[in-house]
Amino acid sequence: MDLFSEEKTILQLPDAELIYIPNFINQQKANHYFKYLKSNVDWQQDTITVFGKTYKQPRLTALYAENKASYSYSNITMKPIPFTSELVELKRNIEEEAQHKFTTALINLYRDGNDSNGWHADNEKELGENPIIASLSLGETRPFHFKHRQLKDERHKILLEHGSLLIMKKAMQQYWLHQIAKTKKDIGERINLTFRSIQPI
Repeated sequence: MDLFSEEKTILQLPDAELIYIPNFINQQKANHYFKYLKSNVDWQQDTITVFGKTYKQPRLTALYAENKASYSYSNITMKPIPFTSELVELKRNIEEEAQHKFTTALINLYRDGNDSNGWHADNEKELGENPIIASLSLGETRPFHFKHRQLKDERHKILLEHGSLLIMKKAMQQYWLHQIAKTKKDIGERINLTFRSIQPI
């Protein structure tokens, strides 16, 4: 089901609101940020434990923040690195669009179709109740699947394009799950920055 147009779209769903902007930053700027992040981010590959099995996380990650608040998920606790000037610039532009103040960016590098992020919700206690999360995509287009926890007919997919911004609002993290699935297609690298608000506990 194609839910989104080429322009900014505000989508009201049960228990959630999504805003999708395909061309939030133009291709030239998107190319610049992709190259900068690929070369300058301090990437790491953590070990995660899911259902009693431990393995290397199928993507590279980094955490940046304006404070010292850590972020924990899947038995991983990430300590933040201070924002660079380039990330501060991106954050300010996204804050203006989202009308929300962010403190932290979790950055993911999907190296190819084998890298993925399974079904999950960004509902960790550090994020508070009904967090607003803004996701900027750079590089290869990847499908973003999301489904309601109770309403089985509410399953959707959108293509997260180079330079696009997706904002998740209301109770989405409570009632919905989302994923970036593996694919056997021969695809290139994608960098995803998810801006969120985390306060030191």
